[in-house]
Amino acid sequence: MLAKRIIPCLDIFNGKVIKGKRFTNHKTIGNVVDFSKYYATSGADELVFYDIAASTENRLLNKSWISKVAESINIPFCVAGGINKVSQAKEIFSLGADKISINTPALNDPFFISRLADVFGSQCVVVGIDSWFIKSSNSYQVKKYTGNQYITNYTNWQTISWIETIQKLGAGEVVINVINQDGLKNGYDIKQLSDIRKHCSIPLIVSGGAGKDQHFLAALKTAKVDGVLAATAFHKNIIDIKNLKRFLLSKGVEVRL
Repeated sequence: MLAKRIIPCLDIFNGKVIKGKRFTNHKTIGNVVDFSKYYATSGADELVFYDIAASTENRLLNKSWISKVAESINIPFCVAGGINKVSQAKEIFSLGADKISINTPALNDPFFISRLADVFGSQCVVVGIDSWFIKSSNSYQVKKYTGNQYITNYTNWQTISWIETIQKLGAGEVVINVINQDGLKNGYDIKQLSDIRKHCSIPLIVSGGAGKDQHFLAALKTAKVDGVLAATAFHKNIIDIKNLKRFLLSKGVEVRL
């Protein structure tokens, strides 16, 4: 059995780490390299970086910090933000990233997933999904352009249908961002994750809502996800990663110490 992964998420805007709630009201909280070094020595298994404005501004992410991060840490990291060409992905890998993640570009051109997988291998291609629960229809819908609250909108995809599609196209991993729970520290959406797990045969990472050790435990043990991604809980020192791992081990969850 593969060890479960604990993954801090760093949202990037203008080269700085930011954080908000439900993908809105973002505030600058620190330096990219400083945060990376801190997490690399604090027990994180890998890191994920999202340049939140790249896709909404129709540009590639600011690459200036990628090589600095690669030189500063010894754990894998994934980069996302406006990547919509194979040549752009190649450049980001050349700077030291281990994976790339695509979200809106995949929704705009689903076969982009296949082109990336053909060149770099599925293991390097992560698809991020921003999922929103709609009470009136009791359904989960995929949203895009979530980096800008003024232009974000719904797609025609329901979350599980999109997950089934990206697997067929060659995605090697999926990160599901539960927007309704993001930044609230009330726990992950276990019902949605359990439903998704039944349809997802590739590694499934969850983001959005963790605030207690028990929230991570529920996602990993009840929903059976492969990794848990969090920002607020780690950035604000609400959760210590090493202590979290000890707790998870005590509950029978295999993690790397």
